[in-house]
Amino acid sequence: MTSFAPDSIVLNRKLPLWYQVSQSLRASILGRSPRDPLRLPTEEQLAEHYGVSVLTMRQALKELEDEGLISRHRRRGTFIEPDARRGTPVRLLGSVDAIVAQQSGMTAELLGHGTVPVTGELTEYFPDLTEVAAYHRLRSDEQTGEPTNHARNHVRPELAERIDPEDLARQPMTKVLRDVVGADISRITDTVAARLADPETARLLRVPLLSPILHYTGVTYDTAGRVLDLAVIHYRGDRFSFTVTLDAT
Repeated sequence: MTSFAPDSIVLNRKLPLWYQVSQSLRASILGRSPRDPLRLPTEEQLAEHYGVSVLTMRQALKELEDEGLISRHRRRGTFIEPDARRGTPVRLLGSVDAIVAQQSGMTAELLGHGTVPVTGELTEYFPDLTEVAAYHRLRSDEQTGEPTNHARNHVRPELAERIDPEDLARQPMTKVLRDVVGADISRITDTVAARLADPETARLLRVPLLSPILHYTGVTYDTAGRVLDLAVIHYRGDRFSFTVTLDAT
């Protein structure tokens, strides 16, 4: 029986190998063609393919099994679940001050700004507008100068008129909107998902192509429920982690 052929990956030795392997194999499974075979290669074959130990490969497969993407059968092998679908992304809710604190402590270079038409996925967030202001920034560690993330913000035009681009080199967008512009911020919804670095992100963050990154989407709302700012940020996976604390009371 022909086995499914996963994509290759350049491993980052600063991150857990099992995690990188599981995410790469996960992306291959979810992006497979309906004509691809469902049977995976053996643990030994996969370990050789990714250049890791069998123990590391076993841990990666356990992660995918727990998620319901694969099933393992003694003597028969490991199979992709034909109805496997991408799980719901983790959503983090926090205070405005928490978001500002998370974004602070870095220098920022404004790579570009201007207006863009509201098309594609932007229409979901700005259905009442035909264009929005767009800002693209690269943020770096203040001490080492090493790039840590790059951010694209889409802001309502009436707010952008009161934004001084120089402020964005010193302060996070959320702080500028709240403290400089005086925007009526009600809540911010964060969504974080694991991704593999595309060519542009790899170049800007100085990481290997297809290395793990954190893909963050932050949506800032006013009290009327309108979106004030849509932020899409790519964080280096070896520099950031997101922690959720759940209160059982």
